[in-house]
Amino acid sequence: MDEKFLRTEMLIGNEGMEKLKSAKVAVFGLGGVGSFVCEGLARSGIGNFILVDYDKIDESNINRQLIATVKTIGKYKVDLMKERILEINPDANVEVYKEFYLADSEIDVITQDLSYAVDCVDTILAKIAIICNCDALNIPVISSMGTGN
Repeated sequence: MDEKFLRTEMLIGNEGMEKLKSAKVAVFGLGGVGSFVCEGLARSGIGNFILVDYDKIDESNINRQLIATVKTIGKYKVDLMKERILEINPDANVEVYKEFYLADSEIDVITQDLSYAVDCVDTILAKIAIICNCDALNIPVISSMGTGN
């Protein structure tokens, strides 16, 4: 039993923890919603992450984004979130893509092996692309309806 996730395991049992450990979740957008989503997933024991965000931290992010501090200004959000996930769960696998995901994106991250996708982006066209590509592969997706911009 991994002590880090003991409380979660008490709720969902060993079999549930194994499902979380083997799950692969893609998170698109690591701002005000996405950074907190990643934190919750990491603290729940999710074992595999795909992080997609093209943005760097700027000063205006500090009031609402988990990974935004004075020391992180100018750094890529995906790199910071990967570091944070691995500080919580060093056994996690984390892939990062410094990209803006759209229908014609060259990165192929929405694949059949995804357990879930989380859309936390601000752009409507990106949301549509994520949802349509996930739907085509029957991948469950949750979409945040906030649009920060």
